[in-house]
Formats: sequence, structure tokens, C-alpha cells
Amino acid sequence: MATERVRTGRLSLLLDQFDCAREMAQVRLTGLGDEEFLWEPAPECWSLRRRGEAATPRAFGPGDWVLDQGAPQIPASEYAEVARQAAGGMTVVKIAEDWGVSVERVEQVLGHTGPPEPDQTPVTTIAWRLGHLHYCFAGEWEWAFGERRQDPKLMVDFTPSAALALERFWAVIDRWRDSLATVTDEQLDTIGFSQYPYGSHPDNPFVDVLWGSNLELIHHMAEIALLRDLWRTRFTARG
Repeated sequence: MATERVRTGRLSLLLDQFDCAREMAQVRLTGLGDEEFLWEPAPECWSLRRRGEAATPRAFGPGDWVLDQGAPQIPASEYAEVARQAAGGMTVVKIAEDWGVSVERVEQVLGHTGPPEPDQTPVTTIAWRLGHLHYCFAGEWEWAFGERRQDPKLMVDFTPSAALALERFWAVIDRWRDSLATVTDEQLDTIGFSQYPYGSHPDNPFVDVLWGSNLELIHHMAEIALLRDLWRTRFTARG
């Protein structure tokens, strides 16, 4: 029975979930080419671009290629998360700092004192989604198991080569997984075990961080899988 494969214990369950998501993702990314990697399915996509050609004001990266990033905002899809942060004891000032927005904007979201902004989450390329995951997991390893000093947004030398990007990404993912396997129960419960500088990691038990990291891998890989389906069918005639 399939249930016989499932281990118990918090860390074991999270590792099993991670392993399953990674296995499915690697299968779905087999055969990814450079043209598909950078394909923009809609106008004004966020993508990976040469330095100086970025379409957004806060694009970042240490090398010749940078990852698009727009002005700070709280997407409508994240309003519930903001409410959970406040309910969990985070101050409005800290929430504003985490999201990179004003205190007034957080108060509007929490108090519904203004009209909700439309969810303007951009359409992105596969290159952007993979680059986002790459720097996040590289940074999360650095700020939990490494020297806790490098800026995650400067840790990944982004590349337009799909094969090279994937090779580097899987190496980072596997290093993260190997380090997770050494975590103790005490470390799982330690608030601030991860000091990752973008978000609320320093304020959360490490087990919450792992849950969120798994979710990040799963939902971005699902989006990449959809983009692959759209690429495959992009020339299909409409009935």
C-alpha cells in the first residue's frame, strides 16, 4: 500500500513531501530548451534579461543577466497571509518591512480602510520562476546552514542557458535537502534558526520555514509545468 511509504514525524513528513515534489519537477523539466525557457506568453512579462534591458525598476543579479522585480506591493492573494502574520503577533511595522510597503498600506489591508488593490501578480517566464526558486533556496541554505552573510539576490549568476540553469538549480536543491536531513527536533522548534533576510523567517520556528519552502517549490513548479503545457500547444488552432 502507498501509505506504507509514508514516514511519521514532522521532519520526515516534510522531507517526503519535498522529495516527491522534486522528483515530479525533474520529470516535468526534462527536455527544456533555451527558447522555451525564455518564452514570454503575454505582454509585459517578468523574465531574465541582460543587464540594462530589464523591464522592471528593481531587477537584480550579480552578473550579465538579471531577474525582473517590480515595485513593492502586497498582492490581493496574500491579504490572508498578512492577517495571519498580524494574528501571530507581528507588528504592523515589521509586516511593512517584510513586504517592503508603507505602514499605512498594511493598515489598509488589515483594517479594510481602503479598496483592495487588484492582484497584479505578473505573468512570468519559466526562466523567471526557476531563477526565483534558485536564489531563494540558495539564500535559505546560506542563512540557515551557511555563514549567514551573503545577500541571496547576489548569490546566483543567472544564465539564459536552460541546461546550465537546471544543472546549477538541482545542485542547490540537493544541498538544501542534504542539510535538512541533519536537523534535530530542537532546531525545528528554534525561532530564528533561519535568518533569511527577506520575509519573516527570523521570527518563525524552523519547522514553519520548511513548510513554507516546500510550498514555494510546489507552487512555482506547478506554474512552470503549466507554462510548458502552454508552450507545447501555443500553435494549436482554435476550434
